[in-house]
Amino acid sequence: MDMLQCMQAFVRVAESGSFSRAAQGLEISSPTISRQVAALEEQLCARLLQRTTRSLALTEAGQRYLKRCKAIFAEIETAAAEASSAQSRPSGCLRLHTITEFGLEYLMPLVGSYIGQHPEVAIDLSLTEETPALLEEGLDVLVTLSLGLPDSAFVAQRLGQIHSVLCAAPAYLEMHGVPETPSQLDGHRCIMLADPLYPQGWYFGEEAIFRFQNVLRVNQPEAACQAAVNGMGICLLPSFVAAKALSEGRLLRLMPTHQLHPREVYALYSSRRFLDAKIRTWVEHLKAHLPRAFERDRLTLENPRYWAAQRVSAS
Repeated sequence: MDMLQCMQAFVRVAESGSFSRAAQGLEISSPTISRQVAALEEQLCARLLQRTTRSLALTEAGQRYLKRCKAIFAEIETAAAEASSAQSRPSGCLRLHTITEFGLEYLMPLVGSYIGQHPEVAIDLSLTEETPALLEEGLDVLVTLSLGLPDSAFVAQRLGQIHSVLCAAPAYLEMHGVPETPSQLDGHRCIMLADPLYPQGWYFGEEAIFRFQNVLRVNQPEAACQAAVNGMGICLLPSFVAAKALSEGRLLRLMPTHQLHPREVYALYSSRRFLDAKIRTWVEHLKAHLPRAFERDRLTLENPRYWAAQRVSAS
């Protein structure tokens, strides 16, 4: 027995006062609607309607049950409306994740502007170096940095590309000199940023990997940046960390013709079909603003005023 269908039949009969009128409204036969109401009464072990040849009336149990049925159907309609509006109006909690420094530099400003446009959305943003499972962690959108298109069943929207650049503090370079080729890195103190995508060293090409030993090794880009600023050596920094340090004059760029360790940036989410409006609008927000931020940093990195060869040699 379809309980909801039988409940609907009972409500129609009670409201119309007639099996035949209720049957017409539901576009089914009178015997069918009569069987549905009888099956409902059998299931409930209660008589809901008093029937005569000319009229019918609700029993006391039927009056109470009718009230409950109407409340249930009202809740179902509300739930359907809420689910439908989720496709058109952003609301609810949007759960996001990306790696720490990338999120601090790029996503935090966008979170503020997004909430300003969609005040009915609350943001839950997690920032870690680990990449969590999208569905298992209950995430809506995961922004990943990878070597290529993620091998995933999820939808992947490409947002752009970032890379890493070699940097050092002006004071360090004035004391130790400016290396102009990868081979000239030998003998310099180098700061190793742990990178699972490029684990063996600094990749200047498939056959040109600079490996070094007995160096400071850290697992956070900002820590590598701080070490370099303090004159501890040369470091390889993601563009979004390097651009800020360069523009502030804390570091200078080395070997500007080299763009190392490229990464593709993707937004991952679970499905295109019936996509929740808050997910759709957030991804659109990323696509509209992240490429501009990447371009801003690219222009900083390519500005000769931040290159060591220009600054140190001139001094």
